[in-house]
Amino acid sequence: MEWQLPPKRGHMELPTKIYFQTMTKHDAEERLAKNDIILIPVGSTENHGKAGPYGEDTFIVSRIAELVAERTGCTVAEPIWYGSHPFHHIGQPGTVPIPDDVLSAYIRAIISGFWNTGFRKQIFLSMHGQEYIVPSALQEWGKRYQVPAMLFFVDLPKIMGVDLMDKAHGGPFETPFRHGDEAETSISMALFPELCQLEHAEDTETWGFLPEGHVDKGGDIYGYPIPGHCQVGASGIECVVYPEGVLGKASLADPKKAYKAIENVLNYLVKLHDDILAKFPAGKLPDIELMTQRDKAKIEAILKGPEKGGKHLYILGWPS
Repeated sequence: MEWQLPPKRGHMELPTKIYFQTMTKHDAEERLAKNDIILIPVGSTENHGKAGPYGEDTFIVSRIAELVAERTGCTVAEPIWYGSHPFHHIGQPGTVPIPDDVLSAYIRAIISGFWNTGFRKQIFLSMHGQEYIVPSALQEWGKRYQVPAMLFFVDLPKIMGVDLMDKAHGGPFETPFRHGDEAETSISMALFPELCQLEHAEDTETWGFLPEGHVDKGGDIYGYPIPGHCQVGASGIECVVYPEGVLGKASLADPKKAYKAIENVLNYLVKLHDDILAKFPAGKLPDIELMTQRDKAKIEAILKGPEKGGKHLYILGWPS
């Protein structure tokens, strides 16, 4: 499948009917009749060094979501700009960490609002190291409301696979995937070159207290026994050890190195989208009896919605 990289533009403020927030009620009703999948980018605001913007993780997932929406006709939600962070990120200037419970509650509220609107098939995308809190939020929402829905979390590094790795592991990069480094800066340059400044790139040497092979320090793509978010104390805090905001060789970045990894994600997301709609066309969900043991008549009324003589989701409770 061919893709134009870098994309021509972003869509957040354009009347292209990509983003839900730029659509009217009329637009949304027309979209829902054809496609009730919404992509929800979950990003972060954090130090990515002098070569990449603070919103790098958010722009990555948003641009990818835009490309998928252009290809498939689904909808994109304006992104979540602030994310959860592992312990070692805390204190880094330019990084805005959100407490895990706050972000989880925020995500659950977003799920509820879009579900109540009619977007009951939701795909959350993240490139940021918060793969412990997003799926937890989805599970907590499901257990609280127990209504038919299709919610998915796609952690992009895992889809990029070997094409995000260093040459020693079969990938295109000189150095292992970390943060604000050769690979991440290459991805950014491939998706939004206008926001990158490679001429200011800085390089660092990465290290930890334990020998290599225990803790996966980048996207959990190497299959080490301990994922990066499953430890505290295996390395120093980044505001002291890596004040640059870079873990690796950002100066080696080249957008062409990242094309295959990005294409892997785009192709997978299109397949996921198409497979969902092939099984459950717009307006269809798994049968009530298979998804919940709540009173069927009550669930049918909620599925119908308040505008069609039914009930809204929140009669089942507030997404606390």
